[in-house]
Amino acid sequence: MKKMGFTVLCLAAVLVAASCAKKDSAAENGGGGGGGNNVTHKLGIWDKNQEGGITQVLKDFTAQSGIKVEVEITPWEQYWTLLEAAATGGALPDVFWMHSNQVIRYESSGMLMDLTDRIKKSGIADMTNFPPDLVELYSLNGRNYGIPKDLDTIALFYNKKIFDEMGVAYPTDEWSWDDFADAAKRLTNADHYGYAAVISNQEGYYNFIYQNNGWVISGDKKKSGFDDPKTIEAVQFLVDLVKNGYSPGLNVTAENTPAVLLEAGKIAMGTFGSWMLSEFKSNEYVVANCDIQILPKGRDGTRATVYNGLGWVAAANTKYPEEAWKLLEFLSSSEAQEKLSATGIAISAFLGTSDAWYKTSDTFNLKAYADEIPYGHFYPFSKNAVVWHNMTDEKLRDAWNGTRPVPDVCRDIAQTMNQMLAAEQ
Repeated sequence: MKKMGFTVLCLAAVLVAASCAKKDSAAENGGGGGGGNNVTHKLGIWDKNQEGGITQVLKDFTAQSGIKVEVEITPWEQYWTLLEAAATGGALPDVFWMHSNQVIRYESSGMLMDLTDRIKKSGIADMTNFPPDLVELYSLNGRNYGIPKDLDTIALFYNKKIFDEMGVAYPTDEWSWDDFADAAKRLTNADHYGYAAVISNQEGYYNFIYQNNGWVISGDKKKSGFDDPKTIEAVQFLVDLVKNGYSPGLNVTAENTPAVLLEAGKIAMGTFGSWMLSEFKSNEYVVANCDIQILPKGRDGTRATVYNGLGWVAAANTKYPEEAWKLLEFLSSSEAQEKLSATGIAISAFLGTSDAWYKTSDTFNLKAYADEIPYGHFYPFSKNAVVWHNMTDEKLRDAWNGTRPVPDVCRDIAQTMNQMLAAEQ
């Protein structure tokens, strides 16, 4: 672990040094706020599946503005560590992706460009074109710090080949938890599991918590809902699938993601975010054997899913504020957002342009993702959400392993989370 930590720190230091060198080189080439066209600007993201689509859209921006932009990918596992190191060294990318886990911290620390006045003067960027929850997410104290990029929901992928072999009817939009659990049991044998109940909040247990009328965090960001009986019951439902052998345990999922298991034909069902479409469309096995359905309803008939959305942001101390703003303004346009949707990489956040995404595949029932939107609960977040998200996942391991009762684990999570939330105030 110490070696790993040292390696990450070294890598972070290299990133900061490289970024500073790029900035210095850019300044020598005529940069410094007005000459940014003379350099290639970096756009920081973490998802390689989206690189191709974003690059296509950036070509339009360069053709219109003359500003060159290159997509720079840092995997999610290192993205925030390296971004924080770059922020500490004063070398953040000019424009980069932001997530609900981190946005309040970056906004409140003055690391993001305040876009409010620029948006007001713009004839292109209009926040009424985006869902209010996403606009609010990338705002603080009435000021705008980000442009909503996309909207994502969760749906149920199922393997038709396994369903057929096991004589189980395909999922319908009327499935309940009982139907889902019964199918998971009947679809399990020595070759594959019925479902992958992994410790994943957005693609997993959060959806089930809301389907059971439980909750994760209070509206004022001061209290955890993990000690609510409805929340505990939802977690217990998933743990029971593992306990009964209808889902792989941590010994399997520690080495294999649910996506890998689906692509290998080792699970009959999995819950996946809409952002996974690019990967699954390029996998021959999934294309040939799988389809999508809306998530099952809770036991009392409640439908629910978790939705979230990324944002485009710019560094407050960028040497090229005008160029960075021009890029953000372009990315806020219906033209850019619809083209991004049409590439199939993500559901556009721009209202009225999402149909382009749903039409990108004749293979899968993408309408299932659209059908989830009316039942969406916004992804739980607070100033230091990543801290209690990680804590929750770590403590849930004891429940998944069966080493501690689910109610005890959930109450422990609630107590620790309440302490973390109190420290944020």
